[in-house]
Amino acid sequence: MSTWQEIVAQKRADREKLLEPYKLEKSKLPPADQLCVFDFVEKGGADSILSEKDKTITSIDDVDELAAEIAKGKYSAEEVISAYIKRATVVHQLTNCFSEVVFEQALERAKKLDEYYIREGKTSGRYHGVPITLKDQFNVYGVDTTLGYVSRSNNPVKDKSKEAVLVTIFEKEGAVVIAKTNLPQSIMWCECDNPLWGLTVNPRRRDFTPGGSTGGEGVLLSMKASIMGWGTDLGGSVRIPQIFGGGYGLRPSAWRIPYEGVPVTIDGQEHVPSVIGPMTRTLNSLTSITKTVIDNEPWTIDPKCIPIPWRAEIYNKFLGQEKLVFGVMRDDGVVRVHPPIARVLDAAVEKLRAAGHEVIEWSAPDLHSELVPILNKFYSADGGEDVRSDVEKLGEPYMPYVKAMVNRNPPISIPEYWHAMVLKRELQKKYLDRWNATAKVTSTGEPIDFIIAPGCPHPAVPVTKTSWVGYTRAWNGLDYTTTVFPVDCVDKEIDALTEEQKSYVPRNDWDAANWPVWNPETMDGMPINLQLIGGRLTEEKTLAGTKRVMDILTA
Repeated sequence: MSTWQEIVAQKRADREKLLEPYKLEKSKLPPADQLCVFDFVEKGGADSILSEKDKTITSIDDVDELAAEIAKGKYSAEEVISAYIKRATVVHQLTNCFSEVVFEQALERAKKLDEYYIREGKTSGRYHGVPITLKDQFNVYGVDTTLGYVSRSNNPVKDKSKEAVLVTIFEKEGAVVIAKTNLPQSIMWCECDNPLWGLTVNPRRRDFTPGGSTGGEGVLLSMKASIMGWGTDLGGSVRIPQIFGGGYGLRPSAWRIPYEGVPVTIDGQEHVPSVIGPMTRTLNSLTSITKTVIDNEPWTIDPKCIPIPWRAEIYNKFLGQEKLVFGVMRDDGVVRVHPPIARVLDAAVEKLRAAGHEVIEWSAPDLHSELVPILNKFYSADGGEDVRSDVEKLGEPYMPYVKAMVNRNPPISIPEYWHAMVLKRELQKKYLDRWNATAKVTSTGEPIDFIIAPGCPHPAVPVTKTSWVGYTRAWNGLDYTTTVFPVDCVDKEIDALTEEQKSYVPRNDWDAANWPVWNPETMDGMPINLQLIGGRLTEEKTLAGTKRVMDILTA
């Protein structure tokens, strides 16, 4: 039996062999100590690999625009897939974002799509020839699904019917899977490191994290090396990488998007369900691919998927509603946000008001501080046994955050689990009551339409410095539909600490871990995203609301 070290060496060697034909020469890569590589491709660093056509293809940010260009015959599927493979390989060389690659299969599929287009005179689906990348968690035929565990290596998906339902849907629509991307060991953390594939880094500063757990996906999207990405979100894992990378992400409510064929840690724990969410470079792409999944009636192939078709009337209602009402949550009552987050949120509120919308203060920090500890009980209800069994199977080392998680508490009893379920349900009711009670203070006499809030208490931070994810995790516990969207970036000239901020006394250990991380010099230029929350099963409403907000903030 191979040791875990031998398996790691073999897996990495296999991956590098598949990447070799598309790699940039080592001599042309930036030195290891060059922290910012975000603009490496744009500045011509990969010109020996990427042609001008390749760069033009990959510069198209919107998935519908790229699909339209392919449909018109401007680009072939093979040209598009080849361009993305080359660009994604260079990005991987800079950041270590891949887990499994399926380039040869992707190119073969692209050729068949081109043959179909020539033969039939039309495309095979909405996304004919458009590349798609997926978090390592998704089952893809012919490759492993490891969840960042060495022990799950060398067990490829051998049955096409076992692929993720999402893969089945997008292949039906003509999309082409090119790769799977890195995630943390166990997927249960908001950074991106594991013993199998190693550390994935942030291209804007390679000593910073890209976030997690869908970290590799976020890197590809931020550097235009993917146009359609999919991740999972148990506590912010779709949203946090897009917050740190400046992209768009959707955390839908549970079972609106099919989860079948997507293994997960602590499988069977469904009181804080992991959900699948899209990650894109434009808001239109986010809406388009979400609608496409729902239009394919996934409930006919995933028994847990809720049979709710795409509700265009709701989407159009919120696009056209003259006045929207927002609750603004400036602080979750546990961890104070860094200065640029507060600045951007304040500016967004003023712009919304200036555009004729109503904004009231949303007061639920007390509920956040109650809810998050209850959610933590569900995540480790088994005392860490599920994670421990995978890590210890081959003796691979624990990542520090995983070690802390499995040792957090012993297993809880069934009565304790039931009690936690009751407490969560009671808090869900308190949140709903508080949402509805806003009707007493709005000028319309109706409850708020949305909550606008920080996505994280900070922009991207140095590796290992992410600590508090309550700003995203709370909405998982409530199962509220949530988007994240880019608004601005850190400006070291504007966001230096004031005298009041310099003397700030943290509220608790979480706050004490977060506040000193703020550094306007090292974080200068990091993206700042906000979060829009629409309530449970409000995908159409929340996507439309996000468009309304973005139209105002970018006007």
